[in-house]
Amino acid sequence: MNKYELALVLNAKIEDDERAATVEKIKEMIAKFGGTVTNVDEWGKKRLAYEIQKMREGYYYFIQFEAVSSCPAEIEQRVRIMESVLRYLCVKQDA
Repeated sequence: MNKYELALVLNAKIEDDERAATVEKIKEMIAKFGGTVTNVDEWGKKRLAYEIQKMREGYYYFIQFEAVSSCPAEIEQRVRIMESVLRYLCVKQDA
């Protein structure tokens, strides 16, 4: 099992419960594809470096998880089409 980190920037205009539901949905996806979430780090609302979809702020989340090598591609494929996700990046962490 490899260690990964998924960085998410979520739309700042959505409600708190919808944002929490989005993060839960992503955690469930990780579990569905054989991964285990080890940590979820919420940084809160931050100003973006540049405007994305006419928005200047977003909510930052960092999800660390352990999974097989095929899991990140499956997660990215599904996160890409989620409306509340402005940006995402999944990277493999060094051992």
